[in-house]
Amino acid sequence: MSALLNIPAEVFTERTLREILEAPMTIKGIGEKRAEKIRVLKEISRRWFSEQHRLRVINGPEDVARHLMPKLKGENQEHFMLLALNIHHRLIGTSVVSVGSLSGAVVYPREVFRDAMGYSASAIIVAHNHPSGRPAPSKEDIKVTQHLMLCGDIMEIPVLDHVILGDNLFYSYKENKVGRIKL
Repeated sequence: MSALLNIPAEVFTERTLREILEAPMTIKGIGEKRAEKIRVLKEISRRWFSEQHRLRVINGPEDVARHLMPKLKGENQEHFMLLALNIHHRLIGTSVVSVGSLSGAVVYPREVFRDAMGYSASAIIVAHNHPSGRPAPSKEDIKVTQHLMLCGDIMEIPVLDHVILGDNLFYSYKENKVGRIKL
């Protein structure tokens, strides 16, 4: 922080973080401009920690659909997505693993689990969209799901579900049924 504000580091070692954040102008060498920078850093930190405490809990395929449908609506290519979850099934990260064509996306388990390990995920959910709007799984979707679940068992990062997204409809591999979602 001292480099960012161009203030000797000793100034900060003599004060607690609370003192610095609550009353920056009481510190020698900190004027209005530097105090404003500290207030900005404080606000950014507050927001970041606030977001960490309200991570979205994924309780089922409806939550996956609510999270991803707005992002994938109108896409004319399949997007294969990873949702990384912590031990409490809170969403810690989302990534696009593969972008394919109108009718398919190539999915390699190594890419799925590389991203999962990058997030230090305890479990994952995979999902992809069907640009046709119909979420019924293809034979290839079922094959990929089974392969990923086997890899997840081996790597001890369970694949909790594979959700296929259509036009306000989704298919859950785990629940083996189609559901409707209102956005």
